[in-house]
Amino acid sequence: MTRDAIGRVLQYHDRTKHHLNRYARSLGYMDWATQPDPFRRFDGAPKLALDHPALSEQPSYDSLFEPNSVEPEPVDRQSVSRLFYDSLALSAWKQAPGTKPWSLRISPSSGALYPTEGYLVAGPVDQLSTQAAVYHYSPYDHALEQRIELTVDEWNELAAQLPAGCVLLALTSIYWRESWKYGERAFRYCNHDVGHAIGAIALSAAMLGWRTRMVGTVTDEQISVLLGVHQQEGMEAEHPDCLLAVYPRDDTRERQSVDLRLTVAMVERLRAAEFAGTPNRLSPDHHPWPLIDEVSQATRREAPTVQLGNDDALSGEARTQPIVTTFQDRNLSAQQIIRQRRSAVDMDGRTTMDRDVFYRLLTRLTPCDQPPFDVLPWRPRVSLALFVHRVEGISPGLYVLIRHPSHERSLRDNFKQEFVWEEPPGCPGSLNLRLLMEADCRQAAEAISCGQSIASAGVFSLGMLAEFNSSIEEQGAWFYPRLFWETGLVGQVLYLEAEVTGLRGTGIGCFLDDAMHDILGIQGADWQSLYHFTVGGPVEDPRLKTIPPYAHLEARH
Repeated sequence: MTRDAIGRVLQYHDRTKHHLNRYARSLGYMDWATQPDPFRRFDGAPKLALDHPALSEQPSYDSLFEPNSVEPEPVDRQSVSRLFYDSLALSAWKQAPGTKPWSLRISPSSGALYPTEGYLVAGPVDQLSTQAAVYHYSPYDHALEQRIELTVDEWNELAAQLPAGCVLLALTSIYWRESWKYGERAFRYCNHDVGHAIGAIALSAAMLGWRTRMVGTVTDEQISVLLGVHQQEGMEAEHPDCLLAVYPRDDTRERQSVDLRLTVAMVERLRAAEFAGTPNRLSPDHHPWPLIDEVSQATRREAPTVQLGNDDALSGEARTQPIVTTFQDRNLSAQQIIRQRRSAVDMDGRTTMDRDVFYRLLTRLTPCDQPPFDVLPWRPRVSLALFVHRVEGISPGLYVLIRHPSHERSLRDNFKQEFVWEEPPGCPGSLNLRLLMEADCRQAAEAISCGQSIASAGVFSLGMLAEFNSSIEEQGAWFYPRLFWETGLVGQVLYLEAEVTGLRGTGIGCFLDDAMHDILGIQGADWQSLYHFTVGGPVEDPRLKTIPPYAHLEARH
């Protein structure tokens, strides 16, 4: 099964590449009659409304990345409300003249289609619930839909393995929401969005002084049963992604990993149990994409593994590197930055960035043992190839940001031999950024991004390169989506860093895979470009009206 699964993953990845003369298979047009509902509801499930917190000036955005700088909040109704409000909730509605409004969320999504669903598994929470339960989070209502109560013994069994005050957040994906528009390539985009959501949750937790750790000791089937989504079938079914342990920081007992085992008795009780609520129908009809079903099945983790952070194959080198460069706090509200994040739809082609601001932004993308990169329990697998267009103080050209020391030798071996590998002027010693080639890369960046000018009209654009073959061969097919999670996590930080500098970012899922590899000289599959991104001065559409995120709830009263 392992070799067969790896083969199916490699086949999927190759088949869903975009080429100049052939894009990955999709419907080829927008079938508006079957557009999916962006909101999953469990009709009939008891609903617990969450609080809508007022905008706070504290903590500052920069403090989220400093060790132990935010005092831990207690776990109660208020803090749980804030955790979801600043991670998976709505951020606004937009409306064009003559059209229905569409919603935006804190966590970005390819095409604003939002395939990612969130769940909470928690014991009794002060002022919220007196019993342990499993909940689905409803972003439309900013409420928890209670799917099932856990017995006292079941929760105590879980809590005994978890840090004090820990709650569990789980993510699932509805592939149909993305495949409706993007066809076979949608599996990639769904996993970008999982990474976005992981980053959003980790930073929202950091605002509360809480830690976030990915749990690597549960199988996909166990996650499905725990959430009650194992009962779902067909195109609208939810597929398990990951389980996150979120808990107040305890400086006296820091944990690098959280190991959690679900007993057979608990899993079998939940498998046979009746979960409250019926999942709503998202579309009247569907177009099947069997290739997505195949890669989804191939990438399921079917057996518990050693927690990744303790796995010799992944932790032979430090997962993250200490960042010695310190920067002055810019005293910008973390909540304001997080809630104002938007995806740019166009760039002005004029805005520039000072090189020191650029270096600071890139330093934030370098993994360290602070949020949000500390959530991932594996050695970083992603480095960045950058097209620098308008950074004052350094030459336009092609650069590489080596995010982990273990990448450099392989990148040098795979890249073109004529690249110069020079340190740019004024670059901090802790930032492993290298100039590969001086050039005007605007035309190349645009062409690679499916002809989208947003890639050439910004300050810079980039491609996220993942250690591909070795990761999948060493770990197995189940690791394939996790490479996309890491790129999505990098993308989430890029989005926020762009906002902090007064600019705006946007993820680019449409790019010519092998054309990007050709520019770098990559001939095999040691490295593959999985996600592209651009940052620049945004051009706003004056026709669009912005509506507050929960105006529809206020209108009910």
